[in-house]
Amino acid sequence: MSAEHPTDPVDLTGKVAVVTGSGRGLGLAYATALARAGAAVVVNDLDAEAAEQAAKSITASGGRAVAAAAAVGTSEAAQQLVDRAVAEFGRLDVMVTNAGILRDKVLWKMTDEDFDAVVTTHLRGTFTCARAAAVRMREQGEGGSLVLVGSPAGQRGNFGQTNYAAAKAGIAAMVRTWSMELARSGITVNAIVPVAATAMTETIPAFAPYIEAMKQGRPLPDFLRKGEGFGTPEDCAALVPFLASDAARAVTGQCIGIGGDRLALWSHPQETAVAYADGGWTPQTIAAAWDTSVGREPQTVGIPAPKLPEVSGT
Repeated sequence: MSAEHPTDPVDLTGKVAVVTGSGRGLGLAYATALARAGAAVVVNDLDAEAAEQAAKSITASGGRAVAAAAAVGTSEAAQQLVDRAVAEFGRLDVMVTNAGILRDKVLWKMTDEDFDAVVTTHLRGTFTCARAAAVRMREQGEGGSLVLVGSPAGQRGNFGQTNYAAAKAGIAAMVRTWSMELARSGITVNAIVPVAATAMTETIPAFAPYIEAMKQGRPLPDFLRKGEGFGTPEDCAALVPFLASDAARAVTGQCIGIGGDRLALWSHPQETAVAYADGGWTPQTIAAAWDTSVGREPQTVGIPAPKLPEVSGT
């Protein structure tokens, strides 16, 4: 499954990757794409059988992969994954932090357990796995790539996803911070922001009928693939080997969206309007100036609803 051409800038032959939460769905698509580009892959999943089957599917196609069952979140689990990569393949070059869970509820119904479970897996899991990988990569002294997995919910918020959106927003902040901290070590840090038909998106009513049609072999329409940037997990996978490759050595600190036929760069938060008051502001002067200065065009929140085509009457 190595790249066909030795001069291919995205040839990952000789590199070793860990992909967390890669027993199925997007994670499996990432692991498969890395293997096809030539990397050896440690397939991680909480479900040991899913991890084994995923690794077997990669090796059956000519790639190199081993399974590692572990619940991402703890420092011990992160070190276990790094150690497995080194023991099996001799090194570590790429860490893809994909593992995640959902516990969706509105704020007043979300329990401490709902919040902690999601933050532990997504945010702490990303931190512990990236830290363990960075330590190993710095010891090797040859650079490397951290590919973190974000979400539109972390960029814009999403109803009912306090825990998930907060964790994914934190991951975007980690990308910016770590890209600075690891630059001298030659380690790039980026986030992929995928949009795809998965078990998570099947629950969105607007997408559900199209996902069901896709399962029956019908292609997704252009208004979804282009207009919404919505497609299959495999559509999102190409970005991961690119970010892990020499072709992306100068790409770091970025949040990059992909889905369907669309590739996009997310902006970082920045000031959009500024006003000044000599001597500083008081509550009264802020109230007087708000609507005609910084508050004139407030920022929108939430993930925009899909723009579905109008259905003409019969």
